[in-house]
Parts: sequence; structure tokens; C-alpha cells
Amino acid sequence: MPKKPFIPPLLPPKIDYSLVFSNIIKARDIIARYDEAVKRLPNPEIIQRSFETKEAVLSSKIEGTQATLDEVLMFDAQDTKSEANEKEKDYREISNYRLAIKNGKDLLEKKPLAENVIKDLHKMLLNSVRGQNKDPGQIRRSQVFIGPYGATIDQATFVPPEPQHIPALFSNLEKYLHSEDVIDPLIQIAIAHYQFEAIHPFMDGNGRVGRLLVPLSIYEKKITAYPNIYVSEFLEEHRDIYYQSLQDVSEKGNWVSWIKFFLDAITEQTKLTLDRVVKIEKLYKDLKEKMPELNSIYANSFLDAIFVKPTFTTKSIKKISGISNNQTLYTIIEKFAEFKIINDITPKKARNKIYVFWELHRIIK
Repeated sequence: MPKKPFIPPLLPPKIDYSLVFSNIIKARDIIARYDEAVKRLPNPEIIQRSFETKEAVLSSKIEGTQATLDEVLMFDAQDTKSEANEKEKDYREISNYRLAIKNGKDLLEKKPLAENVIKDLHKMLLNSVRGQNKDPGQIRRSQVFIGPYGATIDQATFVPPEPQHIPALFSNLEKYLHSEDVIDPLIQIAIAHYQFEAIHPFMDGNGRVGRLLVPLSIYEKKITAYPNIYVSEFLEEHRDIYYQSLQDVSEKGNWVSWIKFFLDAITEQTKLTLDRVVKIEKLYKDLKEKMPELNSIYANSFLDAIFVKPTFTTKSIKKISGISNNQTLYTIIEKFAEFKIINDITPKKARNKIYVFWELHRIIK
């Protein structure tokens, strides 16, 4: 017998918030410390690109892509454009996710995080071979269901609402997300994340859009100076609990367990990321002090460039470094390799060599 579509109740839900106060306090404390650490960086972009890439890899992995962080950085280095095999298609999806994070921040400078912005983000995410037939940027007009690969609707684990219910549900979600009558914005974001996934407004990509909305919502509510509180690493490691917690809201109305899980995800992931920021800041300062030894006016700008692109070719680092003269660029690369800051991982190649900034790689991973 087919499962009936589930229509989530309108927001806000009735919850005893006293049960999650301690979780809110822990999350807000670590976010504040993390945000201060990021603001202290001489150039926040030295962490932003790497963290965006890791988030894109892990959020996409939850949906089934197989490309690893190392593989993505290698694709980046070579400016891969083709989609000849599955790994390259994975790379395109991951690259789209990273672009959506970056563009999301720009969009929020002009508009609130509402339906049109969310549609734009969805369109960016699905701008690939795999997503072209899934109505990118459009609210779905047909029924979908969630279940194991090859399952029928009878075997579905979850059947979201029928298309005719989506406009009213989405409008209610928007109104709730921008309401100021809330206990704490992090609670609001936790509840909105569940509701978005329950509505399942798109044909495909709902999980990725939902996770992308977390850092953007935190940024829009001015909890952080940058949209950089990413939770996909924690959600990937606790994938079964993540899905079960969402399901328990739908089946049992168990909001408290979901909110606690979400706040714990924010807290634990931010702790881990803060540790990485501190290590990256130390690495950056230590290397900055060595730059006079390289005896080049381009040393500092090249150092900043390899923090943004830690795996690169001469061609792919050129624009980021701002060094337009090829011979000057070759010379500075040789000096960085001589000082063992970067390593040539293609020593047998005479052209299109690939270089890696291993110390940064080790921190990010």
C-alpha cells in the first residue's frame, strides 16, 4: 500500500525551549570564539576557499558523490572543464556547490534569504549534466519520494507533500525564518532546516540546498561576519542519526531531539574548525616571517595565493597571485620549492607541473 504524502504542520511548533537552553549557550559561545578568530586573520580568504571546498565535498558526499578532497584539489589545480567520467561529474557538482556558497553571500548583500534567492542557489547547484533534467531553479510540479536506490513509492522511507501544498508551506517557512519572535536564531535555523527538508520543494538537490542554507542563515542573522559555519562534516560522520532525527520529527513530533542534535552539530563542528583556524593562522604567521629570506617583492602575494589554492599549476595560480610575468612566476615557484614550502608532485613532467602546499593540506583534512 503506497505511503501517503506527509504534510508538515505550519511553523512555529510548540516546544519546551528550556530543554535546549544549555545547548544554545554552548553553540553561541563557540561560534563567538570562532568568529573572533576569523576576524583576527590578516586575510580571511586564506581559510575561506579551503573551508568552502571541504564543505562542498562533504555535503555532496552525503548525496552520493565519490570525489575526495584531494581529488577535487587536483581537479582545481588543472582547471578541469570536461565531464568525461563520473569523478569529473562529481567535481562539477562540488564546484557548483562551492560557487553557490560564494554567490549566496553576494546575493544576501542585496536581498533577503527568501524564495527567489533559494531558487537561484538551486539553479547554481544543478547547473551540470546530472541536474539539467531536474528543473533547476524551479519548485517541483510532480510528486517525489525518498527511499533506497531503485525503490518504488510503496517502499519509500519518506513521501513529502504533493506539489499543490508547496506554495503555502514555503510561504510559511519564509515568514518563520524572518520572524523576530524567536527564542534564539540558531533554534530558528534548526527548525527551518527540518521544515525545508520535509517540504522537499525541488525535484532534486534538496539536501544540498538545505545544508547550504545553514551558513547563509547564520550569516544573514549577523551571528557571524562571514557565511562560514559549515556542518556537513559532522552530518556526514553522523549520517544515520541525522536522517533518523529528521524522521523522528515527522513521525513522532520529536522536535527537542532534532534541535539538540542540530545544535551539537554546530558546536562540535565549530570547535573543530576553530582549531583549524588557529593552526592556519600560526602557519601563515610563521611563513610570513620567512618571506624576507626569499628576497622577492612577490613573496607575500604568492604566499597568500597558495593559501587560497594549495594545489596548483603555474597556469592556475597566475591570476590569484597577481604575477603576470611568466618568468617571474617560475622564479618565485622555484624559490618556494627550494624553501620546501611547496612540493612538485609531478617531478617527471617537464610542463604543466602540479605543486602542493602540504602543510595546509594536512590542517584542512
